[in-house]
Formats: sequence, structure tokens, C-alpha cells
Amino acid sequence: MTSRVRKVVQDGIATITLDAPPLNVLGPDLRADLDAAVAAVLADPGARVLILTAAGRSWPAGGDIHEYDHPEADPTLRDICARLADAAKPVVAVLHGTVLGGGLELALSAAVRLAEPGTTLGLPEVSLGLVPGAGGTQRLPRLVGARAALGLLLGGLPVTAERAREIGLVDAVTGGAGAAAVALARAFLTGTAELPTAAERSAERRVDAEGWLAAVTAAREGIGAGRLPAPGRIIDCVEAALLLPGDEGADFERTAFEDLRATPESAALRHIFLAERRAARPADLDRLEAQMLYRAGIVGSGGAAPLLATGLLTAGLSVTLVEADQTALSTALARVARLHERAVERGRLSPEAREAEWARIGGATEGAALATADIVIEALPDEAARAEFLGGFDGLAKRGTLLATASLPAEVARLAEASGRPAAVVGLAGGGPVPGARLLEVVVTDETAPETQAALLALVRRMGRVPVRATDAPIGPRLFAALRTAMDHLVEEGASPYAVDRALRGWGFALGPYEMLDLTGLDAADERRRRQAIRRDPARRYVAVDDRLLAASRFGRRVGRGYYRYEDGGARRVEDPSVLAIVSEERAAKGLVARSVGTAEIEARALAALANEGVLLIEDGIARHPSDIDVVMVAGWGFPRWRGGPMQEADRIGLLTLRNALRDYAREEERFWRHGAVWDELIKNGMGFADLNRV
Repeated sequence: MTSRVRKVVQDGIATITLDAPPLNVLGPDLRADLDAAVAAVLADPGARVLILTAAGRSWPAGGDIHEYDHPEADPTLRDICARLADAAKPVVAVLHGTVLGGGLELALSAAVRLAEPGTTLGLPEVSLGLVPGAGGTQRLPRLVGARAALGLLLGGLPVTAERAREIGLVDAVTGGAGAAAVALARAFLTGTAELPTAAERSAERRVDAEGWLAAVTAAREGIGAGRLPAPGRIIDCVEAALLLPGDEGADFERTAFEDLRATPESAALRHIFLAERRAARPADLDRLEAQMLYRAGIVGSGGAAPLLATGLLTAGLSVTLVEADQTALSTALARVARLHERAVERGRLSPEAREAEWARIGGATEGAALATADIVIEALPDEAARAEFLGGFDGLAKRGTLLATASLPAEVARLAEASGRPAAVVGLAGGGPVPGARLLEVVVTDETAPETQAALLALVRRMGRVPVRATDAPIGPRLFAALRTAMDHLVEEGASPYAVDRALRGWGFALGPYEMLDLTGLDAADERRRRQAIRRDPARRYVAVDDRLLAASRFGRRVGRGYYRYEDGGARRVEDPSVLAIVSEERAAKGLVARSVGTAEIEARALAALANEGVLLIEDGIARHPSDIDVVMVAGWGFPRWRGGPMQEADRIGLLTLRNALRDYAREEERFWRHGAVWDELIKNGMGFADLNRV
């Protein structure tokens, strides 16, 4: 037996221990060893009870997602689970850590499940556009009932061990679950305990088939006419668990799994899952042990400072806000308190957790409060204050303190030089105004030390955000600017901003670009545009609709009017004919005649602009991999997750098709639509953007 699986038989009890650190992922090698161990135990007359356990920090946390791109190698997890479920000998699973996906399916094949406190259990396959493929949709509803099973399968979120006990997913939650399993096994051997029957284990025991089918019907009504196929197939599989014999139900589930595995939606969801993991732990930093950060200081309360403060508290840090005077400090603390209250109201934070976090935040009006900080985040509102702070930073912070700027991450190199500690400086840039955006870009320079980069990426993960590393400037604003430019051209040519937003929302975006502008404020966008104006090519096409809206004091949602008009205190967004009149005036001023612009053209140009800007970002050295572009757009700027990001979607459509479209668009506006050289190089070599992710 290899070191991946250990088997011990003593006094009639066989113990199989999975030992494939760090997470006992059920890849082909571990499955082969497990299958051999199970076969040996079941054939051994001296082994009358089997205990399944796992070494290290977790029970298997799922399968190897890379295998989903190919047929599963033998022995399959489905076959191993079936062998355990059909075993004549009692099988007891001892669970700890994260019991997810195939790991939970393995646990479901046991007769009894004992869990350590703190264990979490779930079947997240729906988030990858799949159904479980090793019996999860069949065994779970028979164990906990159709309603509870559908909640777990369609939600995809893990539950605590205590909640799992309440619904019957585990039989007991106990410290020292391994010892409890041995005691239970001995009781089986002596006849002082019997295996619970299916009726005794099932929350469905008092519900007839009518109740099962009612739960299925309610679930179908709940998902409605969703565009993703996996939820409907999950419901079909749960229905099959009632209507079909066990073997046929398992075959039905496997067919659904294979069908979904081949869909572009599942391929995209798997791609973005791996892309986020790759971005969070870049290969070149993988061997570095990230410095732990315990104390943070935030200087100024501009922009994203309150959100960063709550994120740092979530990560377990103590936070000190530093403001110029007591009034500004009180305002800053109040903004953080409002975010905390909102999180409690929405059920994202318990009142007890809120109080614990609030106990770790304080304030000061003197820079001396930063003396013990491990990281200082600068979020100052103006250039003069920023220059004064950076000039004195070396005398305020101890050696080894990291410095992050959240005010001007696009100028991180200049700020790093001004600080006197360029190796310890990064920029931090969040995503757009999309609700639930989790992106936080870590902007580095050539002088940023690898240890600094590793520490910041680890901190962002602790904050519950999705980190992406960029060089010299953030990725997201450039992508959004490219999208805006392409859409502005279409608006000038004949589309309405509202048609653009409708088309892109219909394609899957969380928000259209003009909705986003209203949320961030056209005046804020105008400030950025003015800073960039000195670098803008005067011969490049410029659309002045924003300028006209600003001249009419249409600053966005906060004043009740921007591209849209906002009524009922901002709750209702209304298309505004006066904006269409401004657009028409701009066309007339340039002598343009409106043409018909359809939804398909809006979608095609939006994708082409994003993918081409992604190529230019890679050529400029700002982004390292196409997958980083995808993560930025999905996690921060509302691109549909089930499309995987613009570079993944470009690969799906075909690089030659998109490159040719770029050439066609360039005949109208060469300066904007000129395509990057990477397109031609990849096409010539029969490659796609996915190939660059492996470099």
C-alpha cells in the first residue's frame, strides 16, 4: 500500500486512512489506492467493520477539477461509492475539515457519518455548471429528504456540521470523532448497536411520494426559465431518485453529469474557478511563506477606505483609522459602523461577530498611532495631503511595515518612490460599482519585493476578496474604458445608451456601462478623464456626450439624474428622453446620421473591445495571463460568470473570427480598434488564450 492510503486491521475493525495532503483531493492516484484498500477490506473475513478517515487538515475536499475536461479515469469515484454503499459490512465515515463535492459523495456511501465540530459539508457542483456524478443526487435526498437535498444541491453552499446533524446528513457531531467511531464499531461487533435503518436516518420518513414530488415541483417553479442548464438537471435527478430503481437513478445522474460537462457554460465556470485560484496564488510566489499581518492603519477615509476597514476586520486584523481631526475621524468611524449594521441587517454578520470586530477598531488624529502597524493603507483625498504623508512615512512606520495606496493605484510607482520604501509598496484597486463585486487588485511595480506581493495576496484572501496581481496600473479601469469607448461609438452612430445597457444585461452582464457610470458618478469619471486628457491622442475619436450631461448637472444617481432619471428616492430608474435629445444633438454637431444598431452588434463589439484590450494589457506587461483579465471582469465588473470572462469567451468563439472582426472595425476607427500582435501569433500557431495561462 502506498503512502496515499493506509490500511490497518485490528480486532475485527479495519481502518482506512486517506493521506494525500493538503486536502486529500480525490484524483486518479488516490482513487486507485482507495479502491484497492476497500476491495482488500471487503474481501478480508477478519475485517468486520470498516472505518474511513482522513489524515491532515481535511477529509477529501472534492475531486480534481482538471479531470472534468476528460472522461474520468478508472477506478471512478462512482464505482468506489457504489462498492461502499453496497458493502455487507458496516462502514463508518469520520469527517473533519471541508467535506465537499466528491468528498461528500464518498461520505454519503457510508452507513454512518460522524463529524468533528467545525466540519463543513456541501455539494458545490452547481457552481461549476454540473450535477454531482458519484451518487450525490440519489443518496442525499433519500437520506435528508427531497426539500433539504434540493436546498443543498441548488444553493451549492456548505452547511455546518451542526446543521448537517439537524437535517440528518450526519449522525453525530462530536469531538474525538475517530475514537467515537472505534467505540461504535466495537458496539457493532458485540451486537450492542445496530445500523440505523434508512427510515431512522431519513428526514423524509414521515413524507410520502406526494411530498417528495411537491418539493421537486416547487424547485422547478423556483428556478423559472433560468439560462443555465445545471439547476434543472439537478431537479430531474432528485426526481429520479424517487421514481427509478437505484442503479437506473445512478445511470440517470451520470448521463446528466456527462451532458453538462460538455456544455460551454460548465467549461466557462470551471475555467473561472481555476483562474481565480491561479490569480490568488501565482506560481512564482508559491514557494514563499506569506508574512502574517496583524495590525493595520488606514490614513484618510476617501474612496474605498470604509470597505477596506471592514475587510481587514473580517480578516482578523486590528485597525486604526487616522484622520486630520476629531470630526473627520468620527465621520470615518460612522461610515464603517454603517457598513457593519448593513451586514447585520442582511444576515452576513451576526451581532456577536459585529461586536467582536468593532472591539478591534480604533481611531487617532496623530500619525504616531501607526508606529506598530504591519500595514498602512493610504486613502487620502488630495495630492497635497498625500505628498505630506508620504514624505514623513519613513519616520512614522517601523521597518518592515507595508504601504498600500488606495487613492491612486495607477500611480503606484511614483508613490512608491516618494515613500522611500519601494520594495514594500503596492496599490489596491477594487472593482466597479457592481453589487457584490469581490475583486481587489494588488498593483505592484518592478521594485515591489516578492515577499510584499505574497503578503498582500494572502491578506486579500483573508479579507474574503478575490485578488489579482497587476503591474504598474490596475487592469479593471482600462477594460471598462475600452468597453465604454466601443459603446460610446455605437451610441454616437445610432444606438441609445438604454439599448446598450439592455443588450449587455440580456447577454449576462450584471449592469450596463451607463448604469455603472450613474452609480460611480459622471463627475468622478470626468475627473479621471481630465487626468488622462493630456495623454490622449488628439486625432482619436472623442465622444462628448458625457461632457454635455455634466454641463446639464446630470452627475448620476446621487443627484437623481445622469444617463437615467431616478425617482422614488432613487429606487426607480427611468429612461430619460432629454438624454436622447442630448445624444441627438451631439450626432448633429458632428454631421452624423443615425443608423440601425442591433443587439447582436452591441454584444459583438463589446466582447471584441474587451478581448482586444486584454491582449494590449498583456503586451504592456500590466496583466500576466489572459485568465487574470477574466477574473477582473467577472469578480469586479459584472461580466457573466457562466461565460468565463472575455478571453475565455474569445477562445470559445474562435480567435480568427474575432481578429477578423477587429480588422473590420479598424476600417472605421483604426486608432481604437487596432489589434494587438498576440492575436496573429496565437492564430499562426493554432493556439488560444488558454495556452498563455500555462506559461
